Amino acid sequence: MAKKNSGLEFLESSEGLVNELGKAQNFFEKYRTLILGALVGLVAIAAGIVGWKFYQNSQNEEGQTALFPAVYEFENDSLRKALKGDGASLGLTDIADEYGASKAGNLANFYAGAALLKQGKYDEAIAYLEKFSSSDLLVQARAYALLGDARMEKKQYDEATGAYKKAAEYKPNKFFTPGYLMKLAVAHEAANQPKEALAAYDEIVEKYPESAEYASAKKYQAKLQGAVSE
Repeated sequence: MAKKNSGLEFLESSEGLVNELGKAQNFFEKYRTLILGALVGLVAIAAGIVGWKFYQNSQNEEGQTALFPAVYEFENDSLRKALKGDGASLGLTDIADEYGASKAGNLANFYAGAALLKQGKYDEAIAYLEKFSSSDLLVQARAYALLGDARMEKKQYDEATGAYKKAAEYKPNKFFTPGYLMKLAVAHEAANQPKEALAAYDEIVEKYPESAEYASAKKYQAKLQGAVSE
């Protein structure tokens, strides 16, 4: 029986190995430009990733430094100074726009949206709040709720219910979720969706009996139960 050719016979003889190495060298010589170009490309990509990480870190450090006085003004309810700065420091909108790719810029989107909402500038508030994204237990749900508030002010009830629903479903907890469910129920009622509103009240009553919203939810639940059953 003829011996099956494995394709690796060159490993069994020095002559075969030299022959294969010669083929490899010829291949490299033939495609030198392409191979070296690919290697240079990989090095450039790696360098770009490292450079981008460094840039992000430096941007975040600068952004955090700029963010501190703006947040201080926000907490003191000096909304104009918080948003626009005072000449010596940047405002929240500038920080959000300039450092948007960093964590500081992302957080500035949240504060800018909240401040603009307080000023009654709902479209601008929505624009900044929609740019914000976080895995934080409290702040992301709060951002969704603020979006709902802005939509409610604009009488965009369907959009408001969507935002409040996101807030209520984001990492539910006994401290904040009942409040978001209450807002959701009110938005559903404004949108003439009594069944959906009742479901939100039901959830508060069933899951959060110790919450501050329980008594009100119980009262509105009783009112809607009669209306929905008719």
